[in-house]
Amino acid sequence: MSDSLWGYQPSSGHTVGADLTGYSVEATDGGIGKVDKHSDEVGSAYLLVDTGVWIFGKDVLLPAGTVTRIDTE
Repeated sequence: MSDSLWGYQPSSGHTVGADLTGYSVEATDGGIGKVDKHSDEVGSAYLLVDTGVWIFGKDVLLPAGTVTRIDTE
């Protein structure tokens, strides 16, 4: 994990300014949804994930520090 839960890990491959909207989000046990909104704000970076029907179609806020890898392909 990064020093701050609200900042991307250096090893995640995140590029400041990259638009992550629409990216699929995978948890350790499978896909959970797509990025609906995100922030690169230093100290408060996050992903807002639209879970679709998973967890009854809720949006889930994930601190950027929970992101282990960003696959741009």
